[in-house]
Amino acid sequence: MVRKAFRVFLGLVAIYAAWLAFSALSFRIHRIGGEAAGRDPLEIEGVYHIHTKHSDGRSSVAELARDAARENLDFLVLTDHGNPNFAGLLDQGFKEGVLILAGSELSLNRGHMVGLGFRTPETSFSQKAEIAVPEIQALGGFAVVAHPYSKVRWLWGDASVYSGLEIINADTMFKNNLGRVLPYLPLLLVGSRVPLVKMLENPEVNLRKWDQRAATASLYGYFSADAHLYYRPIFSLLRLHVLLDEPLARDFDAAARQVFGALRTGRFFNAIEAVAEARGFRFGAAEGGTTWRMGDTIRGDGFGPRFEVKAPFPFAKEIRIVRDGRVVASTRENTLAADAQGPGVYRVEVFLRARSALGKNIPWIVSNPIFLRKD
Repeated sequence: MVRKAFRVFLGLVAIYAAWLAFSALSFRIHRIGGEAAGRDPLEIEGVYHIHTKHSDGRSSVAELARDAARENLDFLVLTDHGNPNFAGLLDQGFKEGVLILAGSELSLNRGHMVGLGFRTPETSFSQKAEIAVPEIQALGGFAVVAHPYSKVRWLWGDASVYSGLEIINADTMFKNNLGRVLPYLPLLLVGSRVPLVKMLENPEVNLRKWDQRAATASLYGYFSADAHLYYRPIFSLLRLHVLLDEPLARDFDAAARQVFGALRTGRFFNAIEAVAEARGFRFGAAEGGTTWRMGDTIRGDGFGPRFEVKAPFPFAKEIRIVRDGRVVASTRENTLAADAQGPGVYRVEVFLRARSALGKNIPWIVSNPIFLRKD
């Protein structure tokens, strides 16, 4: 009886091992390929919300820079805990050819908030959001609401004082969906991206809050790694694609102004890079020779501009233009153009329709908005 039970156990282990092997071997990253695979010097890729040994992370900044270089990242945004984290701010610079930028994740009365782009203060920031945000802004910085519906939930106040909010937070989704990820966990030991992709879910609550708050304020969305360990696979999971006006400077101060300036004004889009390369996506608007980009605000009656989306990828996808949370146009082609339907917050979601480990209802690319406001 014992031998029979043992043989059954071994059989189940063999089946499980075969299933794991199949999951790993069948995992596919869709590549752009061909001439389109070349990198536009005005489009750079990075990862936002990283914790290091300066707070509760497992690796040093030097170690993270090496991992980022191996993943061909252009920049990292460190967000170690503190009010602010002075050690992290001192560890900025170009390392291993990667631009290392630092802000701080602040623990405030309303929850957790990330301050970015500020000059180093002489004293600590207030622990009251209503005071800390103006303090950050007075030092040239801006504020992003971190994981608004998890861990420490954010208590909302005036939307106009915040520059952004996190739409996807990898740390949150891993913890919330651990049961679903658990069967795939052994694959983490071989560096597979499968468990990381399987933990993701549609961030519909965060998207709904974003659309709601953006109705009255220029608010930008972030895919957030919130990484404390297992960095290199996470660096390939969620990325920000920042669009610059000039190639990234090699002088640190100039490069920091470029990247923080683009983040501050919404000149970036988010992608789940672990399943497909997203370089080349573009979203803009045009009317009578005037053009606008992601992050811009258009003033007028709201019926003139025409939105244009380019997703020149050689694999199946679906482009959706979303106005105030509702889909107003869609296509499975490489381009989509649609006239404005009145004032509102217009953004784009792109879904993978090729075979993928990513859930079909999870947006692969999420753009930042173009805002149409009544004059």
